[in-house]
Amino acid sequence: MRVVFMGSPQFALPSLKALSEQYSIVAVVSQPDRPAGRGRSSRPPATKVFAVEAGIPIYQPERLRDAEAISRIAELQPDLLVVAAYGQILPQSLLDLPENGSLNVHASLLPRWRGAAPVQAAIRSGDRESGVTIMQMDAGLDTGPILSQRRISIEPGETGGSLTERLSHVGAELLIETLPGYMSRETIPEAQDEMLSTYAPLLEKSDGALDLRETAEQLVRQIRAFDPWPGTFIIWGEQRLAIKRAHVASQNGAISGEVVLIERSPALATREGLLVLDAVQPSGKRVMSGEAFIRGAPKFVGAQLLA
Repeated sequence: MRVVFMGSPQFALPSLKALSEQYSIVAVVSQPDRPAGRGRSSRPPATKVFAVEAGIPIYQPERLRDAEAISRIAELQPDLLVVAAYGQILPQSLLDLPENGSLNVHASLLPRWRGAAPVQAAIRSGDRESGVTIMQMDAGLDTGPILSQRRISIEPGETGGSLTERLSHVGAELLIETLPGYMSRETIPEAQDEMLSTYAPLLEKSDGALDLRETAEQLVRQIRAFDPWPGTFIIWGEQRLAIKRAHVASQNGAISGEVVLIERSPALATREGLLVLDAVQPSGKRVMSGEAFIRGAPKFVGAQLLA
């Protein structure tokens, strides 16, 4: 069976590796190399690195909706298209190319958390479980029928990074288990319940701003969900202070937005509860404890962060 694999980030890598051990991968299609890191040097996607090492042809079109890109993939004559976190909505003309259709490895329990950031949405919303869905693709946004799902618990203290890593391996295992039944037509696809659908939009850097009008518990979930990207931050004066770790403490009468001292660390008064800053990173500096930060910036305690 000739498989074209489409995916870019680390999440896609276990599925690509598992597929390559059992099927013929005729090409890996990924996003183009992008600037990354402090030096903004060009960095290849994780799937490209693996493909090059494994001797698998790599194709990196800027836009998959272009006729040239679709024609290039059609020339490969794939029997199946497998997608994992590619990063673009694929046109129906591309999805219909393979005789056996196109499958997606999606990091949520569809129809909950369709969209680009399902892992972060699950943690931020306080979900107790997440999982992976293998689905047939259509032109909608994660709307196709479901072939299989696997659930896992979201652990206390789980971050967006750690949950994504766990789900990447769950997805690879589930994909390999699902393919034989799908190819033999024994697996019956099940339509999603539209009444249960929720949406997890693409995240931007600005989404990491902490709003102290929310509760401390909500903000702790946001900090965990957005670790490592897009990260979370507050603005103090003209300084952007990244918040790396925090925990909740009981409110002590402080006004929302006020910075107080508790447990020898700075804490932000929220709508409900105190957000104790365990680890922060001032602009251009290393990560440090909240206690160490206020030793160098004592005026932070007593500041008012809400207008």
